[in-house]
Amino acid sequence: MKAEIIAVGTELLLGQIVNSNAQYLSRELAALGIDVYFQTVVGDNMNRLSEAIKLAAERADLLLFTGGLGPTQDDLTKDAVAAVLGRSLHIDRMAMDHVDRYFKDRGAPMTENNIRQALSIDGSTPLPNETGLAVGNAVAADGKFYVLLPGPPSEMKPMYENQAKPWIMQHVLTMEEPLYSKMLKFAGIGESGLETRLLDLIENQSDPTVAPYAKESEVTIRISTKAKTESEAMDKLDKLEAEIASRLPDHLYANEDVPIEKTIVDMMTEQGLTVSAAESCTGGLLMQSLTSIPGSAAVFLGGIVCYSNAMKEKLLNVPHDLLEGENAPGAVSAETAKVLAEQVRMIVDTDFGLSITGVAGPAYSERKPVGLVYIGISRRGGDTAVYELNLKGNRDTIRLRSAKTVLYHLWKQLKAEQSGK
Repeated sequence: MKAEIIAVGTELLLGQIVNSNAQYLSRELAALGIDVYFQTVVGDNMNRLSEAIKLAAERADLLLFTGGLGPTQDDLTKDAVAAVLGRSLHIDRMAMDHVDRYFKDRGAPMTENNIRQALSIDGSTPLPNETGLAVGNAVAADGKFYVLLPGPPSEMKPMYENQAKPWIMQHVLTMEEPLYSKMLKFAGIGESGLETRLLDLIENQSDPTVAPYAKESEVTIRISTKAKTESEAMDKLDKLEAEIASRLPDHLYANEDVPIEKTIVDMMTEQGLTVSAAESCTGGLLMQSLTSIPGSAAVFLGGIVCYSNAMKEKLLNVPHDLLEGENAPGAVSAETAKVLAEQVRMIVDTDFGLSITGVAGPAYSERKPVGLVYIGISRRGGDTAVYELNLKGNRDTIRLRSAKTVLYHLWKQLKAEQSGK
C-alpha cells in the first residue's frame, strides 16, 4: 500500500509556515504499514492542484490532503478533487449545522463564504471537525482512496486520529498486515560511526527493516516489521534489538523514543540518586534539559550558572589564581571543570555534580579556540572525571553538544554502577 501526502497552500511554498503536517502523517501512516513514497506541496491554484492530484493517483493508492478546506476562494482542495473525480459538491447538513452553531454561540453574523466549509464531495464520507469549522472528506473512487484534512495542525491531528484513521483502517487496510516498530536511541556516537558498526545489517536488511535517523546530538534507529500479531512482531524485533545492542552496548540507552535525559532521570529515581550542575558556556542548557523531564524534581536539586569569573569565585569557590594570572590554567581548563563539579556537588549536597566550561564562540576566549570545552562529573565518595571536548559547529551547536555529552558520560557512569562494574 503506497500513499502520497499533498499539502495545499501557497504559504507553504513561500516558507511562511513549516509543513509539520507531512511529518506527522508520514509517521502515522508508517505505523499502519503504509509506505509514503512522495510528499507534494502545491499552491492555491486550480490547474496545478488538479495536475498534482492526477499525478499522485498514478503512483499511489492513498492520497492524503492537508489544507485548502477553508471559506475563501483560494481554498480549492475539495473543488479540485471533485473535478478530477468528475463529481459535484453539496452542502453537508450536519457540517452546516456545526458552522451555524459556531456563529450563533458567539453572537456573530455568518458570512456567505463560510458555507464553503460545510461542502462535501458527492459520495464521500464527511469527517467532522472537532476543533474547527471545515468538514473533512474521505472518498473511494476507481480503486484509489482520497482523504481531505484541514491545514491547521490543531484541527488536522484530531480529525486524522478520530475520523480519518478509523476510515482508513476500515476501507483501505482490509488486507494489509499492521506495521510494528521499535525506536532505538543512541548517544555518544555519530550517524556515520553507528552506520559503520551496523553496515551489514543495513545493507542486507529484508525483514525486519533498519532505518537510521539523525538529528543534532542524537541518533535513532527504527526497526520495523509487518506481522499478523504483536507477539509475532515483537519476537522478530527483540532478536534484532539484541544483536544491535551487543554491538553498541556503550551507546544504546533506550528502546523507545525518549531523550537521554529522560533515561537518566528514570535511572536516578530508581536508584535514589541526586544531581546538581554548574554551567558556564552553556548558560543553563544542561539544567533546562534535565528539568524538562516530569519527575526530575526528585533527582535534580539545583545548580548555578557561573558565566563570569567573579561568579565562579564567589558562588563556587574557584581559586582566583586558577582563573587569572600569567600562568593560570584559566576558566576554560580541566582544572576549573574539576573544581566546579566538586564544589556544586558539595554546596547543593548531591550524589553527582556536573560542570561545563568552554568557548562556545563566536570568537576565541583566553586565547583558546572556539569549540574547546571541558566537562566534569564529580561523584560523592568517588573520583571526579574530566573530559576535554573539541567540538565543531556554531555557537548553538557547541552548547547543545556540550550538554548532551555530559549527559552521555553521566548515563555511562550510572549504567556501570547499576551493573556493578
